[in-house]
Amino acid sequence: MGMLPITLLVISDPAAEHLRLLERLPAGVQILVGNAREFIRANAPNADVILNDIGGGSLATAFSLAHRVRWVHSLAAGVDKILFPELIESPVTLTNSRGVFKDALGEFAIAAILFFAKDLRRLVQNQEAGRWEQFDVVMIRGQVLGIVGYGEIGRETGRLASALGMEVIPVRRQSGLSKDTLREVLGRCDYIVVSTPLTPDTRDMLGEAEFNAMKRTAVIVNIGRGPVITESALIAALETGRIRGAALDVYNVEPLPAGHPYYGMRNVLLSPHSADHAIGWATWAMEAFLENFERFRSGQALNNVVDKRAGY
Repeated sequence: MGMLPITLLVISDPAAEHLRLLERLPAGVQILVGNAREFIRANAPNADVILNDIGGGSLATAFSLAHRVRWVHSLAAGVDKILFPELIESPVTLTNSRGVFKDALGEFAIAAILFFAKDLRRLVQNQEAGRWEQFDVVMIRGQVLGIVGYGEIGRETGRLASALGMEVIPVRRQSGLSKDTLREVLGRCDYIVVSTPLTPDTRDMLGEAEFNAMKRTAVIVNIGRGPVITESALIAALETGRIRGAALDVYNVEPLPAGHPYYGMRNVLLSPHSADHAIGWATWAMEAFLENFERFRSGQALNNVVDKRAGY
């Protein structure tokens, strides 16, 4: 049955509902849950495994004291906020919730595409105003969807878009993508979904030159990370009508500050980084961790190992 006892440090609010699933762990596992600094300082030295909850926050403190730790798991899929140098340099394995949120994010991307194609904002505004106003809408069948970052989220989005008759162009970063090639591809797209993780290579990947390469009717949907898009360039493109619109779930600063230009833009659809918060999402993430824990204690290869140097 593998090695017990194991001490598991969970960096989280102890009241978080999804932590009840930890009851499924075997009896020989010591579970320590908390996110107060003193608690982490006291308990990190004993940890064999660290589970970092979404918004855990104190992982760097815990890791610096966790001399026994062999495995760190992030309940979030994005790891850009927790890849500090000590973790990257160490031999400790890092895993994440990659793939857990792909279905919810794929559905959101399709919803955003349909929001613009069918001009749902106009329908809602006309209904609220008591106005009967017929207008033409766009078919998405036959339109071109570029997907920047063709991992699990990108592939699921592409699968759904293909089912609706869209032509899907995957934009893979690994294939030594040149800026010229990227711009050429963007110029062919009616919709662009950004689902790439944030790494040094993808930061500011889409800026002024990329927006200038797009069709004026193009809509961009960001379900990856805010800083992959240069915010000032996107705001300028939206304000000047250089592109038609944007649907955003992620931002440079979250929560989005009061008075931010996006709030007042009719050609922007805002989601408060909750496109992946489908009912049950935290439970799915915990189930993926529990499956990995079973693999860990029985000496099997772990799922979703992060390439710490690549950043995803």
